[in-house]
Amino acid sequence: MITIFAPAKVNLILRVLDRRPDGYHNLWSIMQTVGLEDEISIRVASNHSDIQLRCDDSSLRADHSNLVYRAAAAMLERSGKTIGLEIHLTKRIPMGAGLGGGSSDAASTIIGLNHLLGLDWSSAQMADVGQALGSDVPFFCYAPAAIVSGRGERVWPIQLTGNRWIVLINPGFPVETKWAYRQLSDGRTGLAPLSEQLRQLEASDRLSWGEILSQAINDFEAPVFTAHPVLRELKKDLLAEGAELALLSGSGATVFGVFQDEAVATNAARRFQGRSELKVFAVPTCSGPLRLE
Repeated sequence: MITIFAPAKVNLILRVLDRRPDGYHNLWSIMQTVGLEDEISIRVASNHSDIQLRCDDSSLRADHSNLVYRAAAAMLERSGKTIGLEIHLTKRIPMGAGLGGGSSDAASTIIGLNHLLGLDWSSAQMADVGQALGSDVPFFCYAPAAIVSGRGERVWPIQLTGNRWIVLINPGFPVETKWAYRQLSDGRTGLAPLSEQLRQLEASDRLSWGEILSQAINDFEAPVFTAHPVLRELKKDLLAEGAELALLSGSGATVFGVFQDEAVATNAARRFQGRSELKVFAVPTCSGPLRLE
């Protein structure tokens, strides 16, 4: 048996570029994992040869449509193993939140089975399995921080010097990714190319938080904030509470603030926790790969 902790991610920079021939968009993003984690326990079964998945969140289907199930099935097929698995998923990351919870769960299943089955696959091999499951899955195979481009299949691990605290504020409703892309495309009059400053970040595998924060942007903010003004207000409120940066993560709906100091971050989170409609977390940035026990 093995237990893997699947972290959420935030997009410190997210540019949505041209549409690809396959219908997806090319992206350019810097992602960082943070200490809000789902938990996945995997046990090899001795009395059956099926994949049996249980989840503590009844709103999430625990069948072959679940990314954890699909990741496990893909790993068994790719490795040629015919064994039974019993998997239990404990959800803590909000769904439809722009935090990559489902993708992290899939990557964690891949990483966990790589250890449990003694496959000794590289991050690149695991990311290749994950690529077919979702655009964000390969990133988590290289966590904690990376520059991601293309559809998500090109990942350059980076080291962010120093640590930060992140306050995550989820408004209690999801933003559907396809809708966000459609709103972004419909509202654009032109496409701004990737700036020279962002291209220069690719030249180093070690970056400071100052370098990242000075270039922070999320192309989804304009259309998503127009449809959901409460998210714009949450961003303003986080900045007023002392955040170095506040930004939408992914296509939303979570807004996050970056803080240098744990106490300031914790105090900021308390200001929002009295609002029953919000889900609020104050968590550190992760400094290593996904944790296993």
